[in-house]
Amino acid sequence: MESVTETLYDYIIIGGGTAGCVLASRLREYDASLAVLVIEAGSDVTNHAHVYKPLESAKLHFSDIDYKYFTTPQNHLDGRPRYACGVKALSGAVTINSGGWIRGDALDYAEWARQVEDDRWSYKGLLPYFRRTEHHFDPDADEEQHGFNGPMHTSSVTTSGRRYPLCETIRDAWKEIGLKEIPDANNGAPQGVAELVENRRDGLRQLTSVAYSLNGVHIITEKLVSRIVLSDGNLGKVATGVELIGGRQLNVKAGGEVLLCGGAYRSPQVLMLSGIGDKTVLSQHGIPQLVDLPAVGQNFHDHQMIFRYWKLRHPEKGLAMGSENFADPAFEKGNPMDWLATTTVPKEGLKAAIAKDEGNITVDDDHVLLKGPRSHLELNVLYAAFGAEQIGLEIPIDGTSIMSYCMACLPTSRGSITLGSPDPIAPPVIDPNYYATETDRFVMREGWRTMSRLMLETPQGKDLIAGEILPHGHKCLSSDASDDDIDARVKIGGVSCYHPAASCSMGKVVDSRCKVFGVQGLRVVDASVIPVPLAAHYQSPVFALAEQAADLIIAERPS
Repeated sequence: MESVTETLYDYIIIGGGTAGCVLASRLREYDASLAVLVIEAGSDVTNHAHVYKPLESAKLHFSDIDYKYFTTPQNHLDGRPRYACGVKALSGAVTINSGGWIRGDALDYAEWARQVEDDRWSYKGLLPYFRRTEHHFDPDADEEQHGFNGPMHTSSVTTSGRRYPLCETIRDAWKEIGLKEIPDANNGAPQGVAELVENRRDGLRQLTSVAYSLNGVHIITEKLVSRIVLSDGNLGKVATGVELIGGRQLNVKAGGEVLLCGGAYRSPQVLMLSGIGDKTVLSQHGIPQLVDLPAVGQNFHDHQMIFRYWKLRHPEKGLAMGSENFADPAFEKGNPMDWLATTTVPKEGLKAAIAKDEGNITVDDDHVLLKGPRSHLELNVLYAAFGAEQIGLEIPIDGTSIMSYCMACLPTSRGSITLGSPDPIAPPVIDPNYYATETDRFVMREGWRTMSRLMLETPQGKDLIAGEILPHGHKCLSSDASDDDIDARVKIGGVSCYHPAASCSMGKVVDSRCKVFGVQGLRVVDASVIPVPLAAHYQSPVFALAEQAADLIIAERPS
């Protein structure tokens, strides 16, 4: 797909994912005379066979729209690489993700704003953009928190028509262990148990490139950018265009901008291939350093999660996917679950873990990971069983089993994205450095214990399951299991939640207007600029980020 008629552009957008499509749409909406070009490495997937139905998303992993990345061997887990899904498709990650529409905790955004000294990135500062993006499912919802005319439609489990047989059982089990039911987890205060919300419209996935109009936008698909072209200006380097694989150059007008929206894996790779980064790293690949920016690719983090699998006591009741009695057509409209649980962790244990990581200092209650309290864990029970191959299990989807997960929301482990080769086609070197800190280990252990209490120790859990389905050589671990035993399970089962971020961190690589330090006419707008972990699923924050970035760009256009 190519719709290029211009020789010079006002804006060249590298990456037609979530942020790239939002930027292109809003820039053209502001001024239809602007020449805006989007260059996407993947294809247009509007006619792809498996994109729209939620329950077919698993077929997209390791497909033609997946880069099929893997991390480096993870030394703090079991030494094996982990799958790191990277999407190459017009519309980006929304083509393959699970659809969770989860903003996160206002405290997370407060830390983002504090670090970059700009309240635009606080929850309050982003709230107009959360609203602008959203077409909320409940017309009577709080209009201060929600938008009703945005392009992305949301739905709850109930409003989609899904009535799962385990809805009340799981809700009551969460209440049994002390979590309260809350009506809305997308208001900046998510702690408790709330209905899952997804960005589905009539039970189908929405592509960013369709929901946000790209009329008049020039689009090139299935082409990879090899580098950003930099020229000398009066105040340093200036981004004047891009070069595609094969040598073709596309340029911006004087005063135009290159907007890099490649995502947390590709954006730092493109910067480094362009000579922007750490001199030592660049010299290893024969790339001349044009801009000294050693933070490119650093501060990288990702949410780690772990699954557990449970044998149902009464599968004949049609409680899970695969059962002939689990057959309501409405179940195809979203993920097979009802509730999302968000919680904190015990303060004293967290203090001890932080102290160990930070040099046995005295940790007071105002520490950034304590004050709030923060939302450290997301937990869920799904009425299906998949992905068990990671821990050596083969569990058929036959209605006899369910699964649960625990996600650590605020990792302190930091990794990196770097180059493996000067070849733009080569994958970046991805090292999330999972489970490297005592704080991360403490949080994940507490998540494990919380799930054990839910499934093994509540009346509802005991009635529901006959036992845990265990990997070879491991025993069932209750809430009083030792740290070492839990760590052993996490080390074999810990995987990515596909929420990579911070590899071009705001405050270190870009300023609070998303401008790359040391280069005029170049911004990065995607999850790579989010400098701190969020207790969120990152599509919702990235939509808001891109909406605000569009306003920042427009505000700086010559009048």
